[in-house]
Amino acid sequence: MLRLGLSALLKRASTRQLPQLGAFRHICTSLPAANEEQELPAREQLEYDLCIVGAGPAGLSAAIRFKQLCAEADKDLSVCVIEKGAEVGAHILSGNMFEPRAFDELFPDWKKKQEAQDAGFEDLPVRQVATADRFYMLTQGSSIRLPTPPQMKNRKKNYVISLSELTKWLAKQAESAGVEIYPGFAGKHILYDWNNAVVGVGTGDMGIGKDGKPKSSFTPGVDLMAKVTLLGEGCRGSLSQSVMQHYGLREDVCPQTYALGIKEVWE
Repeated sequence: MLRLGLSALLKRASTRQLPQLGAFRHICTSLPAANEEQELPAREQLEYDLCIVGAGPAGLSAAIRFKQLCAEADKDLSVCVIEKGAEVGAHILSGNMFEPRAFDELFPDWKKKQEAQDAGFEDLPVRQVATADRFYMLTQGSSIRLPTPPQMKNRKKNYVISLSELTKWLAKQAESAGVEIYPGFAGKHILYDWNNAVVGVGTGDMGIGKDGKPKSSFTPGVDLMAKVTLLGEGCRGSLSQSVMQHYGLREDVCPQTYALGIKEVWE
């Protein structure tokens, strides 16, 4: 599905035209209110063929695969990824039991390149294969070992990794492929044209006082205009929620489901 979806994005990014300056509108919750004598500086506009929100494993993998498809089609299309964290991987604190099928599709020969210490793969943080499986039911004072469910068996096929380190490695691969990554840029609102189509993402303004008015340090956000906008910010991302509400995508469908888990971070 990912291959088919990105192929469609490539075709759309190659043919769609961006709206001319001013031919779009903001849909957002709030904008700074200027004083009568104060004129706010104009927001800068940057144009891309593809804009991805979220520099997590999904967003970065999509950017890399999109660039791979561009190379196969002999097209030079621009891609940017914005990330709200101060650096890529800053908000990904999870250890991970890594099932590498999707990674095998993205980098089919990664094991050979890692063994050969090829450039870019010598520091790939996918090294430790799982050596054993243990499945327990925890009670208040003890634990009971149970048979490991077939779908949870990891021994000799999956890897124990730091997801944050893998995300940082993916960012390096994306940048080497020509992707522009902007950490510290949080998407604030979606940009729509007058035909109600998504045409990009606006980042938040900085230097806004508690009264909602711009301070002397005010810096306007940036409008990232894109032929295709891909939201990879997670299932409860603010922009994803706003788009679902704007287009009524959650009407008459089953509600999203969630699970609770325990995360322990070792430092």
